[in-house]
Amino acid sequence: MITIATFAESIPVCDNRRMNSSNYLELIRDANVYDVAIESPLELAKNLSAKVGNKILMKREDLQPVFSFKLRGAYNKIAGLSEVELSNGVICSSAGNHAQGVALAARKRSVRAVIVMPVTTSSIKIDAVRALGGEVVLCGDAYDDAYEHARQLENEQALTFVHPFDDPAVIAGQGTIGMEILKQAGSGIDAIFVPIGGGGLIAGIAACIKLQHPAIRIVGVEPEDSAAMRDSLVAGKPVSLDHVGIFADGVAVRRVGDETFRLCKEFVDEIVTIDTDQCCAAIRDIFEDTRSIVEPAGGLAVAGAKKYIAANGVRDQTLITINGGANVNFDRLRHIVERAAIGDQTEMLVAAEIPEKPGSFRHFCEVLGRRSITEFNYRYTDAKQAHIFVGIQLTNGQREGDELLADLTSAGFQVVDLSDNELAKLHVRHMVGGRSEEVQNERLFRFEFPERPGALLNFLNAVGTDWNITLFHYRNHGSDYGRVLAGIDVPQAETEELETHLAKLGYAHWEESDNPAYAMFLS
Repeated sequence: MITIATFAESIPVCDNRRMNSSNYLELIRDANVYDVAIESPLELAKNLSAKVGNKILMKREDLQPVFSFKLRGAYNKIAGLSEVELSNGVICSSAGNHAQGVALAARKRSVRAVIVMPVTTSSIKIDAVRALGGEVVLCGDAYDDAYEHARQLENEQALTFVHPFDDPAVIAGQGTIGMEILKQAGSGIDAIFVPIGGGGLIAGIAACIKLQHPAIRIVGVEPEDSAAMRDSLVAGKPVSLDHVGIFADGVAVRRVGDETFRLCKEFVDEIVTIDTDQCCAAIRDIFEDTRSIVEPAGGLAVAGAKKYIAANGVRDQTLITINGGANVNFDRLRHIVERAAIGDQTEMLVAAEIPEKPGSFRHFCEVLGRRSITEFNYRYTDAKQAHIFVGIQLTNGQREGDELLADLTSAGFQVVDLSDNELAKLHVRHMVGGRSEEVQNERLFRFEFPERPGALLNFLNAVGTDWNITLFHYRNHGSDYGRVLAGIDVPQAETEELETHLAKLGYAHWEESDNPAYAMFLS
């Protein structure tokens, strides 16, 4: 977290000022956005407010016609262009949301729109631009590659370039959000949290708010791997990042604008950076209050507010977050869901070494107590030690996690917390397994059992200790039934006894010993 005041004196005044900052208030008041944009609601996030002990109000820009705030600035710019400037059409570079705004505004004025987008842009954004009549050109892996190509096409085809952020008309269009906030929230706002990509949104909102209510704090939020504005403010001038993360593709910008930098230097109080897990947790928070799913860039402000509250011990304040957009690919939800619990410290990942003997698996679960197991991966290796990978649900965050690690250590287990291990979270959790040369009589079964706290321990108690478990995989999928894959080492002479025992368990189960996937990868 960076407080601008701590280094503002070392930042020289930018020589590339395009206009007096005080003029922005007039530009914002005169901005033409409501031909295409709505006055988005400012909604109380009841669940999140109770969770963090502050009043959280969400500015729902994800409810705009193109599911993003970007159409405000794009339309304000295009609405102000002359017929001569529009004669050959307009062009822009965008990771998706600005593109939709430009395409919609161009259609409104019946002009051609060429949209250059990175090849990494989500298909939902590409399809949306095409549906609005935009001519999509894919180029490069990041926004800056698309920008360079768009500038080239601008010259070749005599098009008018509509910058996604570094243009006073675009900045003023985004600044109308600030006017709406003041109208809707009235007095008593303590801070406003705004996501930052190139800086157009926060520059417009910050100018609008600070020129009227300088006591309200403006806090920018960036991903840790795309913090171009933070690094620029530290350097005292716009700098270019060598690499940007693309998880929050809506803010994946290597270099902020000269004008947006100048306005942020003047009006922004603080920059907060967040990681992917914290962003995913914020997306879940927003869903639980609104039943809407925002894109990663749309969850930045909520994630930043949560981090700001925790770092500063803030209580009983009124905090506003800008929910910037909801253009997220459905397939991406798998990753978001998986990382949200870790980001909110409601799940921890642990690697443990346990003795390879009957009952040790069950003893490990007994130490966990009534905590819900979210994931369990194990494969028999040898007759001495077993390594397991387990996800554990927490109700009291990091403190509970630390206490649990201490309990497991005291019980004689060697454990490692992998909750912050990127390799473990991205890959290892899906790769635990393989073949075991020492297992001779393994049979494979799938089980289903009612999902409730302690269900996994109940299952192990029901299976008992008569046979050795050689393979075990369980993952909580948020459904009513838990699903377990288990390998059991059963001598041929005890086959009938095992089948009788399984029948008495009362759990639905299916034998998979002849499954070709098992034969290829596990047996």
